[in-house]
Amino acid sequence: MSSLAEIAVPTKQLRQLCGTVLAMEAIIIGLAIPVAIVLEHLSHSVAGGVGGGLAVCALLLSGLVGRPGKAWALVAGSVLQVLIIAAGVVVPAMYILGVIFAALWVTGIWLAHSLATNPPESALASRAPASPPATSPAPDASSPVPGTPASPAPASPAPGAPRS
Repeated sequence: MSSLAEIAVPTKQLRQLCGTVLAMEAIIIGLAIPVAIVLEHLSHSVAGGVGGGLAVCALLLSGLVGRPGKAWALVAGSVLQVLIIAAGVVVPAMYILGVIFAALWVTGIWLAHSLATNPPESALASRAPASPPATSPAPDASSPVPGTPASPAPASPAPGAPRS
């Protein structure tokens, strides 16, 4: 089994995808604190301490995930997903929200790894050198034979001029 330091982590994609998931999750956790106090009648200190601690962990991990040498942040983020699902014991809506964010977390990791191993065609095309311009002139659309100049159109008389 390899250690966490040996795991190849696609930094930019992982930082963008998983960091965004964790940052949005921190907001949701913060919004769940008043719900725990008002609807579930949890004490202010417990709701603020546990909810605030989870939200701060999510924010800290959102800044660390995908950084070079910080592969452990993926494991910590995964543990955080389990803890947020477990918060459903106190606030039942966190079961659903925790599962949704856990699915986004797994999808973000999978998508970052798939983008790192198989870049999309548009990214490959943008990295390819530009082809030199064509040396032959483009054929005129009104020309009957490609490559020959078109004959000039007959001049129409000016408006109001007598016709001959």
